Amino acid sequence: MLKKWWLLGLFLLAGSAQAALNIQHWTLSNGARVYFVENHTIPILDLNVDFDAGSRRDPAGKAGTASLTNGMLARGIRAATLPEGVNEPELTEAAISDALADVAAQRGGGPGVDRAGMGVRTLSSAAEREQSVRLLARLLAHPSMPEALLARDKARTIASIRESLTKPEYIADKSFWRLAYGSHPYGTEATVDTVESITRDDLLAFHRRHYVANRAIVSLIGDISREQADAIANELTRRLPQGEPLSSVPEVASSAGTEQRIPHPASQAHILIGMPALSRGDPDFFALTVGNYILGGGGFVSRISREVREQRGLAYSSYSYFSPMAQAGPYQAGLQTRKDQADEALKVVRDTIAKFLRDGPTDAELKAAKDNLIGGFPLRIDNNRKILDNLAMIAYHQLPLDYLDTWTAQVSKLTVTDIRGAFARKLSMDRMVTVVVGPEK
Repeated sequence: MLKKWWLLGLFLLAGSAQAALNIQHWTLSNGARVYFVENHTIPILDLNVDFDAGSRRDPAGKAGTASLTNGMLARGIRAATLPEGVNEPELTEAAISDALADVAAQRGGGPGVDRAGMGVRTLSSAAEREQSVRLLARLLAHPSMPEALLARDKARTIASIRESLTKPEYIADKSFWRLAYGSHPYGTEATVDTVESITRDDLLAFHRRHYVANRAIVSLIGDISREQADAIANELTRRLPQGEPLSSVPEVASSAGTEQRIPHPASQAHILIGMPALSRGDPDFFALTVGNYILGGGGFVSRISREVREQRGLAYSSYSYFSPMAQAGPYQAGLQTRKDQADEALKVVRDTIAKFLRDGPTDAELKAAKDNLIGGFPLRIDNNRKILDNLAMIAYHQLPLDYLDTWTAQVSKLTVTDIRGAFARKLSMDRMVTVVVGPEK
């Protein structure tokens, strides 16, 4: 039944995606911020609760704490007594899964670099909705974090790290972040040693510090009223404690033009080039988004793909993108090519980026990019899940409530001069880091 309504919703929402999204926003008495879109198209409620609890908040020497803490939220719930005298029983990992299955609900969310949280998709009917919301509230507030399951999760994490260290694409990515961000938390990664050092007490302390009511961000979209959304947000956060102010995260330092070559027996070379560039809310975001569609984000019609793939046959796939984050997220261009072609391919990518920084796009390129991005915008919000993702992003970064409503207008008004100026402010060839994994020299 859930799948049936979901497919119907995709059809109906696709026709109305151009309509304005009425995002309602308010703050609860406990400090939690709520963002809500009322949508009665399908009898579904999607919600997420986020916190400033991503990996950038990992304690020194304990990289991996944020991710393990978030994962352990669903490993068990401890018994608790609410202020009104209601006793809530202990639940095991299996009991949690059964409780979600009983109401056909799906758990979502997870850890990221900036934020971490948990969400649920549930039927909007009262019985199913109330059980799903209550269970999510307990998961967030009262995780038991059993030692045996922590040992299991740590073993899985360590095995995954060890396996990844054999993969050239993983090695290249981690090396890129270390070179680009240095000692900043964005450049820190979980290792076998750091994960092994994490204890249950570390997770409990991280949870008490970061999963708090006054920093909770509740995002909801679905078949409920404003009054019901307010009651749900209160239920989700009323068990959480109040938190002390967090220390500030260091600013992202300007990167240096560093190159690292890492030998690897893989048949192809993996090449990454880029630098820290863009934070959420930056006024250059739209100019960079449109410009990068032309440079490397537009698939086979982009300049990098045309120069690398079509003109020279050096790689099947090549790309570039901006990844805006709470602090300056990376600009990255990348490709895979035969080892003996690595230097040639790297030079082509560098030359293509340098030319774009110098001259910017042509008028014809700009028009084609605008047409594609504006025409494809409805696909960014054509179902509740995508709208929730956008809503949570707007909420966490405190973007304007009309961000989605004005998206196409922001793109439409850009000029070649706007794009050239934005790229000149954010990128510089002499500050880009380069990683090449594969060739022996």
